[in-house]
Amino acid sequence: MRVRIQVVVEAESDTIPVVQEVATLERGPLQPEGLGLTLAEAKDLLRGVQETMVAEQVAAFEAQQECCPDCGRTRRRNGRHAIVYRTPFGKLRLESPRFYACPCQDAAPRASISPLSERLPERTAPELAYLESKFAALMSYGLTVDVLAEILPLGEELAKTSVRRRVQRVAERAEGELGDEQFSFIEGCQRDWDQLPRPDPPLTVGLDGGYVHACHPRSRTEGCFEVIAGKVLSEEGDPTCFAFVPGLDAKPKRRLFEVLKSRGLQMNQRVEFLTDGGDTVRELPLYLCPESEHWLDWFHVTMRLTVMGQLAKGLALERVPVGPAGDDGEEEVGRLDVAALEKQLESLKWHLWHGNVYRALQIIEDLECDLDSPAERSERAKKLLKSVSEFHHYIEANRAFIPNYGDRYRHGERIATSFAESTVNQVISKRMVKKQQMRWTPRGAHLLLQVRTRVLNDALRPTFERWYPGLKPDIEPTRDAAA
Repeated sequence: MRVRIQVVVEAESDTIPVVQEVATLERGPLQPEGLGLTLAEAKDLLRGVQETMVAEQVAAFEAQQECCPDCGRTRRRNGRHAIVYRTPFGKLRLESPRFYACPCQDAAPRASISPLSERLPERTAPELAYLESKFAALMSYGLTVDVLAEILPLGEELAKTSVRRRVQRVAERAEGELGDEQFSFIEGCQRDWDQLPRPDPPLTVGLDGGYVHACHPRSRTEGCFEVIAGKVLSEEGDPTCFAFVPGLDAKPKRRLFEVLKSRGLQMNQRVEFLTDGGDTVRELPLYLCPESEHWLDWFHVTMRLTVMGQLAKGLALERVPVGPAGDDGEEEVGRLDVAALEKQLESLKWHLWHGNVYRALQIIEDLECDLDSPAERSERAKKLLKSVSEFHHYIEANRAFIPNYGDRYRHGERIATSFAESTVNQVISKRMVKKQQMRWTPRGAHLLLQVRTRVLNDALRPTFERWYPGLKPDIEPTRDAAA
């Protein structure tokens, strides 16, 4: 059996349609591997259809550009040059004619123009740019090249550096659309907020940090840098995630505000922020909306308490000096009471759970005095003292954000950022850490994260459709076709 596939080109005028054969398929007796089209045949077929279609499009465009659009005079030719244009179905070499500028135009003598080059400035089809960005956001650049070359008739294999640059250009264009950074995004006054319609259900925002390997570490102890990831939850709609590299990102508040705004934020809407209390995220939620609440995540509090409890259990009963020298000239010697330490840690946890920060800080100071009083301490005691001192600074810095966790828990309110922990794994770790031991520059990681979050939020395709209005959206199957 032989099947001839032809393309019929019909012009808008009453000219005779042009028929061109693009492929001939032959089949013998029916076999499983010969039923329908093979992938190689499909690639050749798509490539042939595209070449025929592009040739007619370029010829029609060239005919339109032969005359000056202002005065209608025929423009003189100044030769041709080839331009390369990449599409999902192969690389095209297009002959681009050059024309001398028309005398009616205010141009320099002997100036020439290339209409086709001006019409195709990016040299890459938006559809291919979208596919490269989407796949590169989900897998490594090398795997992106392999997958696209396997399923698309690209002709020549893409380069990993080309894919990386494509992702960075897409991210830079999206970053350029962000507004200016502001200290406060609260607009209006209480009278204006009272006149707003009834707000949507409250929004919950979780912020947490993760680490990726640095490409050029400044030292062995600084082999990683921090990345902040967050997720916005509401009772209606899917969650929305975002991420950025602190220090490099100049618009972190604007980024968070735009995410909240995309979820329908109103000035009279309640927003709850749950963070790990780190220095990089503590001030980020401030002055975004008047009805916001900022709470310290209980998970990070109890995680530090668990570490201190494990250190206390590891302390053996050691002879340590506990007082000044006696009459006989010898120091009074006692033993570090590990049971008392564990009891103090349990009391500390209980007071923090019920939001009694004042009493919790007193217990921490007592722990520091008990651990720091001996002249000689074991290594475990030194580690425990360091951990308690760091915890003291942590609670002191976040004392305004510690609620009554027990009361919130009994009323079914969130007290932990477990959903933000999963966001770090989803947004950062799966692409940049786990199973892909890559090293990143802060700029490269930041730009990739902007594309990746748009892919995870199903916002990359609408972004390309907004940039390129002629890019048709994905066609959804109709009910009849699905049936």
